[in-house]
Amino acid sequence: MIMTVKSLAIIGTGIMGMGIAQIAAQAGIQVLLFDAKAGAAEQGRQSLETTLKKLTAKGKFTDEQLHSILANLTVINELPLIAEADLVIEAIIENLEIKQQLFGQLESIVAADTILATNTSSLSVTAIASDCEHPERVIGFHFFNPVALMKIVEVIPGISTQSSAVDVLMALAKRMGHLGVVAKDTPGFIVNHGGRAYGTEALKILGEGVTNFEEIDRILRDGVGFRMGPFELLDLTGIDVSHPVMESVYNQFYHEPRYRPHPLTRQMLVGKKLGRKVGEGFYHYTDNKKQDGQKETSNTNQQPPYKTDSDTSNISVWIGADLAEDKKQLVDYLNASDITIDDNDTPQPDSLVLLAIYGEDTTNAAIRYQVNSKQAVAIDMLTDLSKHRTLMPSIVTQDNFVAQAYALFGRNNKLGKSSDEGSNAAVDATLITESTGFVAQRVVAMVINLGCDIAMQGIASPEDIDNAVKLGLGYPYGPISWGNELGAKRILLILERIYGLTGDPRYRPSPWLQRRAKLDISLFTQQSKYSG
Repeated sequence: MIMTVKSLAIIGTGIMGMGIAQIAAQAGIQVLLFDAKAGAAEQGRQSLETTLKKLTAKGKFTDEQLHSILANLTVINELPLIAEADLVIEAIIENLEIKQQLFGQLESIVAADTILATNTSSLSVTAIASDCEHPERVIGFHFFNPVALMKIVEVIPGISTQSSAVDVLMALAKRMGHLGVVAKDTPGFIVNHGGRAYGTEALKILGEGVTNFEEIDRILRDGVGFRMGPFELLDLTGIDVSHPVMESVYNQFYHEPRYRPHPLTRQMLVGKKLGRKVGEGFYHYTDNKKQDGQKETSNTNQQPPYKTDSDTSNISVWIGADLAEDKKQLVDYLNASDITIDDNDTPQPDSLVLLAIYGEDTTNAAIRYQVNSKQAVAIDMLTDLSKHRTLMPSIVTQDNFVAQAYALFGRNNKLGKSSDEGSNAAVDATLITESTGFVAQRVVAMVINLGCDIAMQGIASPEDIDNAVKLGLGYPYGPISWGNELGAKRILLILERIYGLTGDPRYRPSPWLQRRAKLDISLFTQQSKYSG
């Protein structure tokens, strides 16, 4: 039988602690609130009461429900009063020594079968439990802010945690309306681990001068579907929070190249360009709102002044595509506006050479296709063309061919039909300098590859990884299902080419991805169980 939690104690009544208290009280659990700072627990309860009354006024709760929830919240001023609680959840400062001292105190107060949980986001559960007499009852229970809205919680057993504690917290998570996912006690657990690829790869792209941070944000937000661009997200979270986490995960994994931070955020941290909270990070802010017309913090290229309303009637386009489906889409797009398609085996000297490629720069692709690099412009087919387009000339592409490509695919063009709207599309395009792989390809492939690697390490099940990353980070897809959606072979092609051209081990494909792509099976497929 799995123990039913009837009462729990929250130690630390800040934003996270009170968020956990709210969903527990709403689930009918008696909640004791304690904070070492005098008056903090009462202040936290009053603040939550104000929030709950506002929600009641909006019809989220009845007056009877409000009364019941508030009746489940009790402030205590002495730690020993938690003695009868079935579960204690610690939500204090992220400091290992302080947490270890607290857990030592808790053990001297609570009953032998009381579960001791930590809401740590970055510290080892095993390390927190290392000085406890009964480490088997210590477990991670990591929620995300705001707790009431982020319906995911990581359940993290330490190396000595008994399985019954996992069962209790998984059942409790469900009772409180959250999805519990079990994770190994490794740096970053699932969500903070799975989120390492997004920001670090975007920073690397920015550092290479591929384009400016605004365009990177635009590509990934508008073209891929992320809620926020990586630099908007870094500004929101705060460089003083994000960069130390990048360094911590990188160091805890003994300098694994996949997690390599970038010097730019260290420089911004030192220079106190911390983001929205101070009015300046990558963007500038007034009254906590992003200003228009940003001044760049790095010497990346601005968008060139090519015209999008040029005459396209005399343009001829030769198409080279890695995937047949991409060539068909481009042919249909151009045919819809009566653009001439050059069907010769070798492009005519006056034809725009349009290359739909993966994991490669335009120069290497032109050589592979045996076409003139001076005529070549590559286009990213990983993103939805009805929402955003990314174009990449080679370093020697002549201006007239760049201008033609921009006229066909650039900002506010009227070419092609939107399948969603049944009308002429009018979307943005970004011109980038040569990059080994497009912005979206690099970032998305790294997100998927990291999710596969987390699965290979057995940190969590593929399903839990997928749900945790999607719910915890707000990605369009979980990394495993995203790989299936885009095609594992296509993601593998991107990574293999980038790795082959750069030699950078951060791009090496996960064996989990390689095997399933080559067998043409779902990325959710796990190793068959068998007995010897």
